[in-house]
Amino acid sequence: MEPRSNPATVERLLAGVDAAEDRYRTGWPGAPETRQPVQVLYVPADRITAELPTTLGAEAGRLLDAHAPDARTFARAIGIEVGPLAEDVRQRVAVKLATEPIEDLRVDLEDGYLGRSEEQEALDAVAAARAVAGWITDGTAPPFVGLRVKSFSDGLAWRSVATLDRFVGTLLEELGELPAGFVVTFPKIVSVAHVAAFVEVLDHLEDVHDLPRGRLRFEVQIETTPSVLGPEGRVELRAIREAGAGRVCAAHLGVYDYTAGLGLPPGEQRLEHPACDFVRHLLQVTFAGTEVRLSDGSNNAVPTADTREELHRVWSRHATSVRHSLAHGYVQGWDLHVSHLVSRYATVFADLRQGLDDTFDRLQRWYADDHTGGVMDEPATIRQLEAKVQRAVDAGACDPDEVAAATGRRTTPRPATLWSGEPRR
Repeated sequence: MEPRSNPATVERLLAGVDAAEDRYRTGWPGAPETRQPVQVLYVPADRITAELPTTLGAEAGRLLDAHAPDARTFARAIGIEVGPLAEDVRQRVAVKLATEPIEDLRVDLEDGYLGRSEEQEALDAVAAARAVAGWITDGTAPPFVGLRVKSFSDGLAWRSVATLDRFVGTLLEELGELPAGFVVTFPKIVSVAHVAAFVEVLDHLEDVHDLPRGRLRFEVQIETTPSVLGPEGRVELRAIREAGAGRVCAAHLGVYDYTAGLGLPPGEQRLEHPACDFVRHLLQVTFAGTEVRLSDGSNNAVPTADTREELHRVWSRHATSVRHSLAHGYVQGWDLHVSHLVSRYATVFADLRQGLDDTFDRLQRWYADDHTGGVMDEPATIRQLEAKVQRAVDAGACDPDEVAAATGRRTTPRPATLWSGEPRR
């Protein structure tokens, strides 16, 4: 039967569809195809040394061997099932700490760097940048690295810009170019106008340092109530992205400033608080399908002594927070102490490897158009299963050969880059 609709009428009725599709593709261009780290370690600028990545990796490995020397002890400390999974995960964590102990590192010149003079900050920014350049030269640098500047909301915007200028300039002097995974963290946003001003600053710095337009990318920290709900009572997150003019690559939840800003008592200022879940869900709805990746905040539990009891206390608390983040779809989070590297990778690797055989089976059946496995998967679910496998390979929780043998398709690690070489504006 031929359609009865009038072609001219249908064309008129559908006149706005293509334009609407174009607006959608612009607003939701899809997630980046490059690697996302599973963690980011914040280190005060005056503690950055030439040997830091190697030193921290060795210390994390020592803590693992000293306080979780076998799979059973390891499993109980982290809170995972005792057995083959724990044995596999512990082995992989040991390898990770020996080969790539830090995936992302942020030189902190904000909350972790309080009380220093302007003159001291200038010296530390240059010294830290030289140390980072040395890591890159000798091959010990984390795949992603950058700095957190001071907020524009505390009266120190000029100092923030000067520090960023010095840091970028020093890296360029030492290396001739910025690392592919270089990023700036912009904290404590209280106004969309501050984001717009920061973009203008980055434009200017690219000009004075002869960088391509859009080379300086930044992540926004959502840790104030005005950055969530603006002065007119509207959610500000999309406006923050728009003000970022294509430079915003991630949004990180700042747990402690946000919960304190709500007036929560200190005992309730924690990553797992429902108030933080509210913001997590807003961030997800706002940025799903865009270039803006999400990262959760931190757990502030740190060991008070180098004892098994203390390390297990910290690992257990930190692992609980990491599991909460993962359950909410946040695959990256902050780490504040070297001991967190152990519990971060242990929890993430256990999560990625849990049910991996079932994931492989479902993917293999999907690729073979085999519907006898007892699950009728949707394409959207398959994409998430593939994303899980990709994250596992990127982080080192799974080997490419293992994937190929199980699914017939090879998954290789994605590049660790925030810069494609294409202008963002």
